[in-house]
Amino acid sequence: MKSRPLLSAVIATAMLALSLPGALPAVAAPAPDNWQKVLEEANGQTVYWNAWGGDARTNRYIAWVAEQMQAYFGVEVEHVKLDDTSSAVARVLGEKQAGNDDEGSIDLIWINGENFAAMREQDLLFGPFADALPHFALTDPDNNPEVVTDFTLPTDGYESPWGKAQITFYYDSAQVDAPPQSIDALLEWAKQNPGQFSYPRIPDFTGSTFLKQALIELSDQDDALYQPVEDSDFAEITAPLWAYLDELHPHLWRSGRSFPDSGPNLRTLMSDGELSLAFSFYPTDAAVAVMEYELPESVRSYVLEDGTLGNVHFVAIPYNSPHKAGAMALANFLLSPEAQAQKQSLDMWGDRSVLAISQLDDSDQALFEQGEQHPSALPVDALSNTLAEPHPSWMTALQDAWLERYVVN
Repeated sequence: MKSRPLLSAVIATAMLALSLPGALPAVAAPAPDNWQKVLEEANGQTVYWNAWGGDARTNRYIAWVAEQMQAYFGVEVEHVKLDDTSSAVARVLGEKQAGNDDEGSIDLIWINGENFAAMREQDLLFGPFADALPHFALTDPDNNPEVVTDFTLPTDGYESPWGKAQITFYYDSAQVDAPPQSIDALLEWAKQNPGQFSYPRIPDFTGSTFLKQALIELSDQDDALYQPVEDSDFAEITAPLWAYLDELHPHLWRSGRSFPDSGPNLRTLMSDGELSLAFSFYPTDAAVAVMEYELPESVRSYVLEDGTLGNVHFVAIPYNSPHKAGAMALANFLLSPEAQAQKQSLDMWGDRSVLAISQLDDSDQALFEQGEQHPSALPVDALSNTLAEPHPSWMTALQDAWLERYVVN
């Protein structure tokens, strides 16, 4: 069995870059030496938060956050719902090209991976600001490099973490006795259970993550995946992936002639009985869906034997945001024990916390206690084997190649 790079190992290597010369000069945050001044400046501002709006639970949580920000800090939060984060990146780039350096339309973006890389490359982000957030220290960044590294790239304070994701499979135990435990086993399972599995259409981020998971398992050149794609032989490295998908697609839902739109759409197909095996990038997704009567009680969650791909997701502030103080206040609140516990609650969203919970005081730790384990949820230690995200350039290259290969123009 081939050894796979774990998230901690890849991140530790990437962190060396933090000490290298040549970093971009710091951009002063609003009143950086006095957080009270930041809050005073934020009071009365409206923060336009551009964030994916494709899931009701995520939207529910952001609406709760908006209520708290208004009540606690006098900051109004407008959730600008995105289908694709790249559209927000393009908007900021367009504003820069038009010379709009002070009155941008976006104050905060939910972002990571290739979109963060693109914004850094184009100098579209304000910062560093993350270290100035009082609650950032609760992530214990010195001992948790994943909160300061994004798809192998150091964040350099230009992003603030606010949640964790990891591929988690779920199945209907009333129909499936032994779910597949690897990508290879998934192919054999699909052949024996035609039409019972699918993955979201590229470039949906959940579908794109499935491509990366498969490539990591199928490739024998793992080191190349953690370097810029242009430094490798893309065709050679990805050949096993395309051969695998060519064989898999005829056995998918609708024989692979069409694909679900998103992860939530996969969940709907499971609810309708069209699929008996699916996956999500949110480990608690299936358990929350069972609690809300969207999936049958017989649904169970699991991860593949050799681990699954995971990452931290962040928020960032565009360089031309006119409400940087409000955006910083919002980013800081998202890292508060109250907000992190509410986000992790199965009654709200179920997204994993980025805080070092064991280092919180007893009263804050108590906020994260959720009682008895839900039978549809993963065991507590199931996510210990997390595979690291490849370099962000691989995601873009895989998406482009998939669309060229499988989409008829």
